[in-house]
Amino acid sequence: MHKLYDTHFHLDLQKSKVEAIAEIEQNKIYTIAVTNLPPLYEKLKNEIDNKYVRVALGFHPELLNQYQKYIPQMWSLLSEAKYIGEVGIDLKTSKDSKNLQISFFEELITRCNNYGNKVLTIHSRLAAHEVVSIIGGNFNGKIILHWYSGSKQVLMNAINNGYYFSINYAMLNSESGRKVVENIPNDKLLIETDSPFVNIEGTKYSQLIQIKKTIEILAQFKNISIDELKILLWNNFISVITF
Repeated sequence: MHKLYDTHFHLDLQKSKVEAIAEIEQNKIYTIAVTNLPPLYEKLKNEIDNKYVRVALGFHPELLNQYQKYIPQMWSLLSEAKYIGEVGIDLKTSKDSKNLQISFFEELITRCNNYGNKVLTIHSRLAAHEVVSIIGGNFNGKIILHWYSGSKQVLMNAINNGYYFSINYAMLNSESGRKVVENIPNDKLLIETDSPFVNIEGTKYSQLIQIKKTIEILAQFKNISIDELKILLWNNFISVITF
């Protein structure tokens, strides 16, 4: 039985968390709620007790330099958190902190690899080569590259390493995004909304509508039926996630 899910959703940044959770429950959307800083993870984790939501421990690379004081908290919380994100490297908006980002990400991957069995949703804007090189091909857990936009060569390396890729509405509505998606094997595809950062036709829609629209377009793009795609996507999800 296929179900709905979202591997990258900013629950704490929604206009109304109450309405967002109600939509998740009503539609049974299994959701990884990413966070951008360790204290925000702790806050959301303490607020949420829902069988459809898993809160992820995150430290967004764009915030790393400004909030270095929270790095020790990240390490102290890492053992308890199965889901990690949003984390990664960003060399578009935060190039000045490149060395810090790389050092932090290297330590994060080492620690997660040592713990084992963690699921990471990873940001890699203009840094796909660095991210994939640091993770390597023998990571002791699951890697989801969120909104991948790197080169085809690095994409092939990531595929060979067994990583998964979460696809959103915006990717399928850009030429560069479609070029990425066409090269991802069907068994490595996952769905995300990245809500509230992705809009549909200039308007912020519900999580449910974004998921359905993404699946509809992806089915057309991959030339398979919506029902077949839903089954495929659900099988991919349960191979990565344990709810």
